[in-house]
Amino acid sequence: MKIAFRTGASALALCLAAGFAGAQDMTIENQDWWQEAGAKFEGVTLRGVTESTPPSNFVGDVLAPKFEELTGIRVEVETTSWDQMYDKAIKDMEAGTGIYDMVYIEQDIVYAYLARDFLVNTTKALAEKSELKAPGYDEANFTTFADNFRGAEDGDLYGIPMEAFIKIYLYRTDLFGDADIQAAFKEQTGRDLAPATTHKEYAEIAQFFTAYGEENDMDLWGTTAQAHTGHPASWYEFFESVAPTYGVFDWGINPGENYGASVENGGEMNSDAAKEALTWWLSMRDIAPPESVQSTWTEVATTFAAGRVAQGLVYGENAAWIAADETKSRVVGNVGVALPPLQEGVMAAAEAGGGYIGYYDGGAFGLPATSKNQDAALLFLQFMALPEVQEQWAMASRITLDSTYDTPMVKELDEELGGYFTMMKDQGYLFKGAPEYPFHRQVLEATAPTFYSILTGDTPVSEGLDKMAAEAEAELKTLGYRE
Repeated sequence: MKIAFRTGASALALCLAAGFAGAQDMTIENQDWWQEAGAKFEGVTLRGVTESTPPSNFVGDVLAPKFEELTGIRVEVETTSWDQMYDKAIKDMEAGTGIYDMVYIEQDIVYAYLARDFLVNTTKALAEKSELKAPGYDEANFTTFADNFRGAEDGDLYGIPMEAFIKIYLYRTDLFGDADIQAAFKEQTGRDLAPATTHKEYAEIAQFFTAYGEENDMDLWGTTAQAHTGHPASWYEFFESVAPTYGVFDWGINPGENYGASVENGGEMNSDAAKEALTWWLSMRDIAPPESVQSTWTEVATTFAAGRVAQGLVYGENAAWIAADETKSRVVGNVGVALPPLQEGVMAAAEAGGGYIGYYDGGAFGLPATSKNQDAALLFLQFMALPEVQEQWAMASRITLDSTYDTPMVKELDEELGGYFTMMKDQGYLFKGAPEYPFHRQVLEATAPTFYSILTGDTPVSEGLDKMAAEAEAELKTLGYRE
């Protein structure tokens, strides 16, 4: 499926240029209930910590003021870097200091939090305190992404989803649609210029445009790469976005084989497919813009928005502003979206439920067990999940409720974004979040130094992945997962 964004001015562009609509434009139903519920918590201030992202900024800039207006409960949302966000939240919950009443939980860390009993079971809490159950809040309205935040044994929610998006393949429609470029590409490769469906095609396009940029003295390269040589963003780029397209799922660790990571022990972290995937990705990194070796979560998006690349894998949360915000993007109206390139058999595995083609990213707000204002926080968590606050929030390229797909504003935005939301709704099941591993951070930290060594060229790919598989297994044995 390949669909292109429409050019020209749009409601989305106007909204983005002006910032999100203010809280005064948002109509909340059952206002009497919210006022009565909030009156019990006079003088309470809720404090939350989250990563600085467009969805989080909406919480702080729009939802928090509106909630305070309705209930009288003040909400302070601290937005910071990904690293600081985790550091602050974990230290608070470990020490039991109760600084935070809400913490952002990225999909890939929730299993570690659950294993340490950091979070309140919101389903159970609302069942036990029915007087706090807000009209309009319905767990059944969440998309399947909410399943990432359910307990394995009780199926209850331990986090209220607040952002969800798929990592997509963006390409420049102005470059791909240029007649002279199309002719040059066909002369060089023998095929028509179109978004890639295979890694070979993607590489051909990347090589062509990097050379095209050099020949025409342009700041243009053929691909992006989230390839920082000392930041976990590059580790995630490979294991969550690239390796699955080669059929290496769940980081190459096999829980069914005693959590084996090496091929010898039933894993795939050092499989031929993994080595082929990493070799390919490094070859793309080497013809990407020079800033790619320092790129983390957001720099790839800014590189694309600056018009410096022809194509790349980009977190979907950035799709809206890249496509429509002229104050931030130089490629407005010239952006297309497609599914990632895949090896043969990967799509079939994903459609059969035995694999996936890319990363379904997002997060939730969790209620720490150490919070001193749990009842008031339950109100705010439900407020964030009300259907009537979702339409404006969707302009941050995120949707967490099924009902949001059918709202008028989102339907209009879907057209503006060339069907991004339709892709997310209809083909989101082909993507997957991080595996359900409570040892997430430990495995990352055990293997990342070797991964960085591969990126810097100090360790060959094959040798490095062999070493990483051994390091992962050693860490899992230390943690008690491997016998």
